[in-house]
Amino acid sequence: MLGDLGTAGLAVGLACATLTALLWLRVALFGADVRTARRGTTATLAAAALAFALLETALLRHDLSVRFVAENGGRHVPLYYTLTSLWSALDGSLLLWLLILGGYAALLARRAYPARLHAYAMVVVSVVMLFFFALSTFAANPFRAVSPVPADGPGPNPLLQQHPAMGVHPPLLYAGYLGLVVPFAFALAAPLAGRDGPGWVRMARPWALAAWAALTGGIGLGAWWSYAVLGWGGYWAWDPVENASLLPWLTATAFLHTTLVRGRAAWHGALACASFLLVLLGTFLTRSGAVTSVHAFTDSPLGPMLLGFVLLAVVVSAVLTGRRTPEPTRPGRPRALSRATLVLVHGVLLVTIAAVVLIGTILPLLTAPLTGTRSSVGPAYYQRTAVPLAVVVLLVMGVTPALRVRDRSAALRRLVVPAAAGLGTVALVGLLSRPGPAALTAFGAAGFVLTGLAGDLAHRLRRPGPHRRPNRLAGLIAHAGLALVAVGVAGSSAYGRDAERTLRVGETLRVSDVAVRLVGVDRTGGSASMSVQARLALTASGRAAPTITPALRYHAARDTAVTVPAIGTGPLRDTYVTLLAVSEDSGTATVRLAVNPLVGLIWVGGALTAVSGLLAAAATARPRTRPAARTGRPQPAPVAAAPGATT
Repeated sequence: MLGDLGTAGLAVGLACATLTALLWLRVALFGADVRTARRGTTATLAAAALAFALLETALLRHDLSVRFVAENGGRHVPLYYTLTSLWSALDGSLLLWLLILGGYAALLARRAYPARLHAYAMVVVSVVMLFFFALSTFAANPFRAVSPVPADGPGPNPLLQQHPAMGVHPPLLYAGYLGLVVPFAFALAAPLAGRDGPGWVRMARPWALAAWAALTGGIGLGAWWSYAVLGWGGYWAWDPVENASLLPWLTATAFLHTTLVRGRAAWHGALACASFLLVLLGTFLTRSGAVTSVHAFTDSPLGPMLLGFVLLAVVVSAVLTGRRTPEPTRPGRPRALSRATLVLVHGVLLVTIAAVVLIGTILPLLTAPLTGTRSSVGPAYYQRTAVPLAVVVLLVMGVTPALRVRDRSAALRRLVVPAAAGLGTVALVGLLSRPGPAALTAFGAAGFVLTGLAGDLAHRLRRPGPHRRPNRLAGLIAHAGLALVAVGVAGSSAYGRDAERTLRVGETLRVSDVAVRLVGVDRTGGSASMSVQARLALTASGRAAPTITPALRYHAARDTAVTVPAIGTGPLRDTYVTLLAVSEDSGTATVRLAVNPLVGLIWVGGALTAVSGLLAAAATARPRTRPAARTGRPQPAPVAAAPGATT
């Protein structure tokens, strides 16, 4: 029953999305009444919500006649993970995708924008909605029946039942991905809208900021989840699916930076389109089975449809953005050393990093059909290419605030203290330790950036007026957050130490000034899973700490064993202990002990960066008016600054 209703809901949603796209096209071409098109958008969202609610109901009722429930549900699964299991597998995650996409479409439909630009943008969003409804209906229908009906299901992947972040990370990541469809839609609509086209960047900017903030939060939460659950002690492995989330973040960040400079319409359109095209490419990588990853779904029939849609979107984007009228050249010679120039340099660097990461991500896919063997691109490639470019981005971030003043000599004077702080950091860290050239450069660049930001903040607070507005401060917060992330990455990479050893009861494993002593091994069992824990006495800096219990859990339904690390978090470092194996007689246990300095700065910096995006998005979306001129005409609201802004 629920399966039939769900399939019908998807069919209704597909019909509504098709009709809605045609209604918005009618509005764009003939100026028809917009109310009918808005109702169609609302109906499409309602169909997506209905399908989502029906699948959640099937999971909660353990309706094992529904294929998705039979493959991913289970009576033994806790309620929270039963709810989140909807997006734990391919078919169900598409319903969450449709729900969020429909929400963006409904919000955009209710906004007041220039008529033709708005209508064409809604056509683009509706076509994207139509495609994903078609994908879910014909290739990934989670409501298909299963026969014979099993007595119980295996539950979701055990790795997805280890941490509550599973309930937040995918929805947040999807909100970031799908929010980028709005700037993409405006960029494609602008050349078609005629006189309504100019000014689309100002309308797209709040949407891009909100999506950027959600994507930043999703990536940061995913890194934390990886660190806390997978047991390997790291947070980023340059996994193809991790890269798929980083790519649109880089181009969206470049878009937000370049829109701070007037003109450059071709740049704006290309970056807005590239951001969502990379989302589509990431969707293909994640859902086609093209790459192997703990984050990716298994092989599916979605690959050809997704690849075809990606190619179609690329062609349409190239044709429409290529139609733009060339910008008139401005008289006068542009200054080489100016804030506008550095903002554009920042954008170029971010796009270059995105290109480097994209090459490393798709190269194995291209070499396999050409050579018959799939090449591998490991972390060393990214560390030699992307990491140095990221350090240059940090340095540019530190220089840009000083160029707010027009006097070049005054701007250079404002760089003296940050430069001295950066060099002092390099000297001090280099004398006290030997972290390596890459980490030492990152520390110096972060010191340069943070000192410059502190000076700029003090300068703003001394001046009354708009410089204290939240949107003006959002860029400072974002840059400070990224600098802290850089310190955390450099510190944990350069100073992190680990060791692995098989211990007998009473033996000790030591790393630096941290030691763990095996006290005993405990085994517990149940119908759904079995667990083995190692009781370890932890000593740090000569002081005893509470006993820790890393574990191995075996899930019989999935025939999978997962590690449950024990993590001791401190202000300057984490102690990370993983149980790798236990002997049959429980007399020995193989333990990995890692000490990860400064890793907490990654989570703090990521949170600050995401919050800065929300502040900027809220301030930009809030209408502000200036006093009317003497002619009585209303003055346009200024475009607010955002992450990357230093005005």
